[in-house]
Amino acid sequence: MNLPAPAVHRLPSLFLSHGSPMLAIEDSPTGRFLDRLGGLLPRPRAILVASAHFTHAHPTLTAAPAPETIHDFGGFPAPLYQIQYPSAGAPALARDIAGRLNAAGFEAHEDDHHGLDHGVWVPLRRMYPASDIPVVALSVNPSQSAGWHYRLGQALAPLRDEGILVVGSGGFSHNLRALDWHHTQANAYPWVTAFTDPLRAALLDGNAAAALDWTALPHAAQNHPTTEHLYPLYVALGAGGEGAKGRLLHRDVEMGGLALDAFAFDAS
Repeated sequence: MNLPAPAVHRLPSLFLSHGSPMLAIEDSPTGRFLDRLGGLLPRPRAILVASAHFTHAHPTLTAAPAPETIHDFGGFPAPLYQIQYPSAGAPALARDIAGRLNAAGFEAHEDDHHGLDHGVWVPLRRMYPASDIPVVALSVNPSQSAGWHYRLGQALAPLRDEGILVVGSGGFSHNLRALDWHHTQANAYPWVTAFTDPLRAALLDGNAAAALDWTALPHAAQNHPTTEHLYPLYVALGAGGEGAKGRLLHRDVEMGGLALDAFAFDAS
C-alpha cells in the first residue's frame, strides 16, 4: 500500500511493557496511560513493533497486506479472543526495512503470512483504537545478546525522521512463575526493585553501556529467566539514536513481579 507523506516532527522510539493480555480490556493504570499516549505523540504514518512474542533466528518483518490478529495465549476470558485489530500491513515498508537491516550486516527476512501477536496489538489497541495506522512487526532473537538488539535498533533509528514510530514491546521485568496472580496491586517484590531501579537509572542517565550490562544487575535472572521480554527494550534504546536518554513515561508494578515501565528514547 502507499503510505502518506512522512511526518514533520521526529518521533521518539518507545519501550512499552505490555504485561498480561488483559491489558487490552481491563481498566488499569497502565491501560489508562496507553489510552493517552497515542494522542501525545505526533501521528505516525506507520508503526514498527519489535515484539517479545515474535521470535526468529534472523530479523523477520511481517509483510502481509492485511495481517491477522493472533491470539497467542491461553486460559483468559472469552471476550479477549474475540478482539480484532484490523490494521493494514505495509509490505513496501517491510521490504525497505529489511534492506536497511541487511545493509547493516543483519540477515533480514520478510514473512507475508505472519500476523500481529498480542505484544503488538494489545498496546496498539489502547494507543490507536481506530486501527487506522499501518503496522509492521519485527522479531527478536532470545539466543542473541542485548548488544545485538541494540545494534538492530541503531539501524532503525533513521525511520524516526520518516514518520515511523519504532516501538519495543516487552516487559521491564517478566517472571510469570513468581507472580501473585490473586493480587493485582501487590507491592513489588524486593528482587524486582533491586533489578529495575538501577536499570531505570542507567536508561534515564543515557548510560547505554550500563543498561546493556543487564546481567550484572542484582537478581537479573530472577527478573528475566528468559530474555525475549527484555530485548525489545534494547531495540528501542538503539533506535533512539547515538547518545539517547530515556524519559520515563509510566511506571507501575502488577502482581508483585510484573514491572510495567514505559520509556521514550531520543538523543535530543
